[in-house]
Amino acid sequence: MKILVFGKTGQVAQELAACADAALTLEFLDRNAADLTDPAACAALIDATDADAIINAAAYTAVDRAEEDEAPAAMARAAATRSLPFVHISTDYVFDGMGETAFTPDNPTGPLGAYGRTKLAGEEGVHAAGGPHAIFRTSWVVSAHGNNFVKTMLRLGAERDRFTIVADQVRGPTPTADIARTCIAAAQQLCSDPSKFGTYHISGTPDVSWADFAHAIFDLSGITCKVADIPSSDFPTPAARPANSRMDNTTMQATFGLPRPDWRAGLEDILRTLGALKA
Repeated sequence: MKILVFGKTGQVAQELAACADAALTLEFLDRNAADLTDPAACAALIDATDADAIINAAAYTAVDRAEEDEAPAAMARAAATRSLPFVHISTDYVFDGMGETAFTPDNPTGPLGAYGRTKLAGEEGVHAAGGPHAIFRTSWVVSAHGNNFVKTMLRLGAERDRFTIVADQVRGPTPTADIARTCIAAAQQLCSDPSKFGTYHISGTPDVSWADFAHAIFDLSGITCKVADIPSSDFPTPAARPANSRMDNTTMQATFGLPRPDWRAGLEDILRTLGALKA
């Protein structure tokens, strides 16, 4: 099987590369090959591919956000024309973060800011294309690659004796290795059973706050830096962040036969790769 992957240097794309084997060929398109601000050019790459499925793992920057709702839709339409499975990664930011119950894929959306709105528009474009597709909403992506919360905590923990961190935003940290495996499984299964199309959630278990996750990182790495819990109101940010990003993974598990990722095992792997796991 051959999969065309939009994205090459992002966290998920780098984990996808590790999944290639004799039975699976992955072709990666970086920004030089696939200009995400040019939806028509991205669609043309799908028109010309000999791949069996498409994964959109491109990592968008702030500059790209105005275009983010257009490129996925154009790519999905091109894939649908050829009946190619299209796997797309979205975010928990499509929800308003109210309450304490885990959001299911069919719960009403209500993004709090521009990022969530553009990601939701991207989802809608992929769904409207009408082809075999899987949209995976995920949260708090972490890995040994790129910039993410784990690497930030390791840096701050080594530099400081104490710092504060938000303790009232809750979500499931999600290792990119698990996201990559899920995307590949979905692409493979959609090839043989297009009826599995839809929107799904993949997030790590158990759900924790930023502060709880920081404590876990320090415990596993042996860092003695102290963390003081604070409410979000003490740490204002330009963009509003949902307080509750708990997500129900049931339909993902039932449809694709995959477990909900345990971020504790994933975190150990990440720290081991970074050489930060205590003996």
